[in-house]
Amino acid sequence: MSNRTAFDRILASLYDAALDDTRWPACSALIDEACRTKGNILAFARGQSPEDVEIYLAPLYYRGERRYDLERAYFDHYYPRDERIPRLIRLPDGDVVHVTSLYTEEELKTSAAFNENLPVGQYQNGVNVRMDGPNGTRITWCTADPVDGEGWSFAQTAFIRELLPHLRQYVIVRQVLGDAKAMRASLTELLDKSGLGIVHLDGRGRIVTANDRARGILRKGDALFDRGGFLHARLPADDASLQATLARALPGRREPEESGSLAIRRPNHLPGLTVHINPVGDGEIDFRPWRVAALVLVIDQEPKGIDPDFVAAVLGLTPAESRVAVLLAEGRTVRDIAAATGRSEKTVRWHVQQIFEKRGISRQTDLVRQVLSLDGTSASGP
Repeated sequence: MSNRTAFDRILASLYDAALDDTRWPACSALIDEACRTKGNILAFARGQSPEDVEIYLAPLYYRGERRYDLERAYFDHYYPRDERIPRLIRLPDGDVVHVTSLYTEEELKTSAAFNENLPVGQYQNGVNVRMDGPNGTRITWCTADPVDGEGWSFAQTAFIRELLPHLRQYVIVRQVLGDAKAMRASLTELLDKSGLGIVHLDGRGRIVTANDRARGILRKGDALFDRGGFLHARLPADDASLQATLARALPGRREPEESGSLAIRRPNHLPGLTVHINPVGDGEIDFRPWRVAALVLVIDQEPKGIDPDFVAAVLGLTPAESRVAVLLAEGRTVRDIAAATGRSEKTVRWHVQQIFEKRGISRQTDLVRQVLSLDGTSASGP
């Protein structure tokens, strides 16, 4: 299975798990298989020191099987004295680091957590990453050791970096849905604060209302748009998938309504949208004079700005090459890039060829994916 096929399978599984947490074990197993690791932990917490940290969840899975025994052993006996934790908390958002870099040379010899606990859990050769979560929370993802027993390749860490924004979004959606139930609050109100696009549909699938974020996406219309009050996707194949998913989520069939998720593409290899469609039961949202039958969450994966210097450092490119790579990732044509950089189209194409040779790739889409995987990260911490 190719890396691209594996990545697409993981994204589809993450979209499902965002609306149904019972699907996380299967998604976790797919991640292990693709990253060639023995297991992983996805933790969600608040606090800036081991003393005041509140951990909301930290399930440890090995190829889809949860290991409660290893979780208890770590948090009961090792977590309070794990020297790694304060450094992990302070990692810059999105940095992927080897676990050994979070211990001093002396601690690698003396730390009980590193020398007793991590080998049992097979996490002594893993990688750790910290991400900013909503409202001052923190998301931590730790992988177990590679299955081949060797070090981490650039391709493996690049694959992990590409997954990070999607893992972050998975946690955000799960938190918002959990908060809505726990607080008996308006689900729409909570989701609105998360920066997601939100669309309410009635029983026929007609748009009842949408928040500002969703209206902006629909007005732009390059991936998702409003046609006569109904949602449609720009590309025919995506529209067919969207209509089928909507049909399963809306009332009127003999079968119970089903939630669903899908990716909606943009032209020219630009990042697309992730769309979650969630049926709304009676009483959950009552938007008179129409009852809301489905809630559509729209996540825009379009880059918010990529630092060319950071791209150059991570991908091993020259400043000129990195600028060309970033402009390609933003959807610019060779002619656009030549005009923006003051170079000839021939020179731009030469830069692209040099990048291909350095990165061991042959398609522009592969380069765009590598650059976009760095979106939202930076060379320095927050």
